[in-house]
Amino acid sequence: MQIQTVAEMAAAGTTPDILFWVGCSGSFDQRAQKITKAFATILNKVGINFAILGKEEFCTGDPARRAGNEFMFQMMAYQNIQVLNNYGIKKIVTACPHCFNILKNEYPELGGTYEVIHHTTFLQQLINEGRIKLKEGGTFKGKRITYHDSCYLGRANDIYEAPRKVLEALDAELVEMKRCRSKGLCCGAGGAQMFKEEEKGTLRINQERIHEALETQSNIVAAACPFCNTMLTDGVKSQEKEDSVKVLDVAELVAASME
Repeated sequence: MQIQTVAEMAAAGTTPDILFWVGCSGSFDQRAQKITKAFATILNKVGINFAILGKEEFCTGDPARRAGNEFMFQMMAYQNIQVLNNYGIKKIVTACPHCFNILKNEYPELGGTYEVIHHTTFLQQLINEGRIKLKEGGTFKGKRITYHDSCYLGRANDIYEAPRKVLEALDAELVEMKRCRSKGLCCGAGGAQMFKEEEKGTLRINQERIHEALETQSNIVAAACPFCNTMLTDGVKSQEKEDSVKVLDVAELVAASME
């Protein structure tokens, strides 16, 4: 895909309306790259003037701060803030709730104040405005979908409705897990757990969560976070249900259903 970088736009004397913050997972993880492509495809189809930082984008520092390395977090954050402020970036959209939370709530005290939107909220806005046109009797019509609330989207930022509204627009049957919304269960990756060995216990959190998802008898588990996607996919594999249950990001579901 040919996606312009902010640097290329600046060289041509233009600026993007929106910066798409890709994040580490969306850049380097093979599975999450598909989510990045799906979201970029939607933005292109709708005609949004957007750009990415490309090689100038560094990790937000979220895992470092969660794991207790405050010094490393601040170094990374200041570097990002300098780049963003130099380009005069005002509006950021990201598909990662971890990037979303830290850019929105924790960068301002270091001098980085932006309008930060999670991609599910942005997709809901585009559907409401009629800019995203969904196929009649779309790909997921009548399919049972259960949605997993990401901790940083739900409890941390109170975003429960936007992803559900997007899924309802797909004409699918939305089935809630026992623990959902503010009572949702973590996928097991938050707080930098994604990058470390697990502690001893009797059951992995992602397996407990996928049990709840399978109980809904859904064909699709919808996620809105690349980390959740990885953990839930591993959970599905552990139950040997890969053929009957798919874990997909909200953006992938929308991209597959667009006219």
